[in-house]
Amino acid sequence: MVKALLILATIVDVALAALLIGVSGFLFGAGPESMHGGLGLVVAYWAAVIACIAAPIAGFVIMRRGKPVPGIIVAWMPTAGALAAMLLPPPY
Repeated sequence: MVKALLILATIVDVALAALLIGVSGFLFGAGPESMHGGLGLVVAYWAAVIACIAAPIAGFVIMRRGKPVPGIIVAWMPTAGALAAMLLPPPY
């Protein structure tokens, strides 16, 4: 059951990273629909992408060291963060 939750977290985190990479043109592109994000947005954006990739790896490492529950929590953190960000009201 623990491995199944970690594998599911890996699939969700990779999908979230793919979504972030897919919409990057709307944040950093040169076109008229872009937000022309600044350096702070770039750093936060790539930190989120790296976290989506590193969290499942860290979760599996923690599970291998004999602590399955913290490993599951770490693996699901990017997804929980994305869901929490969706609850924030829009800035306008």
